[in-house]
Amino acid sequence: MGGNSFVNPEKVKLLAERMGALGIREADLVERFVRAQGRGGQKVNKTSSCVHLTHVPTGIEVKCQETRSREANRFFARRTLADKVEEALLGPASALARKAQKARKQKDRRARRAKAKVEDFLE
Repeated sequence: MGGNSFVNPEKVKLLAERMGALGIREADLVERFVRAQGRGGQKVNKTSSCVHLTHVPTGIEVKCQETRSREANRFFARRTLADKVEEALLGPASALARKAQKARKQKDRRARRAKAKVEDFLE
């Protein structure tokens, strides 16, 4: 991915190790740079800072335009791709799936509490 001043080199190293552990090779990635959309003004309109990654073996695609920096977006796109590949490989055991399950449980608890409050109020 190369060195840059936008992302901590330690984070880049950790991401490279994670991608290696998941079996994601740079050779398996198709990377395109396209013009970003939305906020950012003239800079966004003139430069191709949006990163579009495709992992050929799995067919997973990721598009990232979180920042106006191409290098930072390359890092974020790879991180998101690693999350998606991990979810595809591990299913419910992946970190993303666990986080979603935790959010669902929390939402259910809140809903039950709100319903109980309404029932108490109506009695």
